[in-house]
Amino acid sequence: MIVSFSRNSGCFQIWAVLGTVGDPPDTKYNPVSAHTAWLICNFWGDQMKRDSGYSTVAEQRKQEEKVWDTTKITAFVLVMGLLIFTALMNSVSWYVQKIWETSGYFWQAKWLKLYYYFEGREWSIFLFGAALVPSLVFWSFNGILMVADVTGKPTFITRYRIQLGKNDPVDTKKLQQALYTVLCNQFFVSFPMLMPMFYIMKWWGNTFNKELPTFHWFLVELSIFTLTEEILFYYSHRLAHLPLLYKHIHKKHHEWTAPIGVVSIYAHPVEHILSNTLPVMAGPMIMGSHIASITVWFSLALLTTSISHCGYHLPLLPSPEFHDFHHLKFNQCYGVLGLLDYLHGTDTLFRQTKAYKRHRVLLSLTPLSESIPDSPKRANCSCQQASQLYGDSPGEMTPFSSYKMQHCISRILWKDAAHYQLLILQRG
Repeated sequence: MIVSFSRNSGCFQIWAVLGTVGDPPDTKYNPVSAHTAWLICNFWGDQMKRDSGYSTVAEQRKQEEKVWDTTKITAFVLVMGLLIFTALMNSVSWYVQKIWETSGYFWQAKWLKLYYYFEGREWSIFLFGAALVPSLVFWSFNGILMVADVTGKPTFITRYRIQLGKNDPVDTKKLQQALYTVLCNQFFVSFPMLMPMFYIMKWWGNTFNKELPTFHWFLVELSIFTLTEEILFYYSHRLAHLPLLYKHIHKKHHEWTAPIGVVSIYAHPVEHILSNTLPVMAGPMIMGSHIASITVWFSLALLTTSISHCGYHLPLLPSPEFHDFHHLKFNQCYGVLGLLDYLHGTDTLFRQTKAYKRHRVLLSLTPLSESIPDSPKRANCSCQQASQLYGDSPGEMTPFSSYKMQHCISRILWKDAAHYQLLILQRG
């Protein structure tokens, strides 16, 4: 028997022949062997059809050609899309450059006018740019938010509250205490720290240049400022959460489990130096930046931290869900950008919550607390209730409230270990 495979027919061709090995293929066929060969050929043909998935080789070739055509079309679309995207980016970049050049003359003229108004007195210019302008930005934004916090109006702001039922309205006595601390931090901590910064910037020699930096260089500086703040703030913040430092320093900031904008710099003076001020000042001091870059950066930093603490997820503004969750849970979301939290795994709990789904820029007028509501709570007892049962001091605790406190803490333990840890630190 001679067996061969035909590429054209797509099956085995089998010759059953008589004679000894070496006889030519045209030897007379044996009928029985031919019938057996026919059965074997059909068997192998069916087997090949099942293995290949195609009824014939022609269909297989047709499918291969179809895949190849699809690949070519996809490659063409991708290449053309890349070319169009590059062309558009070049056009947009060109237009932005033209706009910046046009506006650059405007800002350059304004800067020179300000420079000559102060008669080149560098210390006065530095105080104006690094202290006065950022402070005006901070208090202007937070002034509007405090009106909403105290009065509950206007509703187009309060309807975007993240922690529903909290600070509605805010405790005015607690707010007054926070304002006192914030003003003390600004006047007696932040402003004095500008003095050594001034001499460092003066040593660089570029801060008070009569020519403003280019827009592209400012973007480079802004990227470095942001990364520097993320690194320094994340690690100093995590350090502040060590039990000893938390109890004596960082606990003050976490008195607000549902924060408002102005408490962004409500902190112990040591924390305000190490976590709030130095991470923001370090970038410009490393880069030797122009006072214009410093002014914009300080203003953005204060505005961003105010948004992170404001308690409202407002349309078109950066999402405050990340840091608001930190104030709620205490052991998650330590950073600003969330980059180091992701690398260190300190946002795993946050990523499993509805707050993570809401952590995006709101592009509609519907509050995300309505479109993505929290799941129903399993426990009726919260840390705030436990704190109220506990009283303002250990001496106020009654036997009945002690029993209720133990029961409440037992429920908190299985619901949220982080809250229990905070409660012990607050009362310890």
